[in-house]
Amino acid sequence: MNVVHTAIPGVLVFEPVVHGDDRGFFFESYREEAFRRATGCVRSFVQDNHSRSVRNVLRGLHYQVRQPQGKLVRVVSGEVFDVVVDLRRSSPTFGRWVGTTLSAQNKRQLWVPEGFAHGFLVTSDAAETIYKTTDYYAPQNERSLLWNDPDVGIAWPLEAPPTLSAKDLAGKRLADCEVFDTL
Repeated sequence: MNVVHTAIPGVLVFEPVVHGDDRGFFFESYREEAFRRATGCVRSFVQDNHSRSVRNVLRGLHYQVRQPQGKLVRVVSGEVFDVVVDLRRSSPTFGRWVGTTLSAQNKRQLWVPEGFAHGFLVTSDAAETIYKTTDYYAPQNERSLLWNDPDVGIAWPLEAPPTLSAKDLAGKRLADCEVFDTL
């Protein structure tokens, strides 16, 4: 597995070794020892989530306070532009974002450590996203960072206004968000 470091330390892209022939392909989508070696993290994944969305749906930017979740994200059908924003107040990259394309074709995975907001924009006709989390979903602790906060300045590859949930439309700007003082 190839590990790609992003502009924010700790946020990693995993590129698997894919074995293919005329029958199809095979690859390891997760190997605990390789994950631990790459991240330096000893984490248990306790929940898997699976979503399907159509073109131009933007989900996020989500995070949980008091029960922060690390996420290992991949796309099994279609393509998304996946984004993370550093919400760790003491971090030198606080408020900065990184984005990458995840697709069924490139088979890449994104590691989103605890302390980050996460979201994605569907750039294909439809996409199915699967991600593992290090803690359980806790709706009482869920928060949303506003997807288009000018102070964060995410360069979403939009072709039209995105389709958003009511929760995501009501996201807060970084200046008004609950963030992580320690992790």
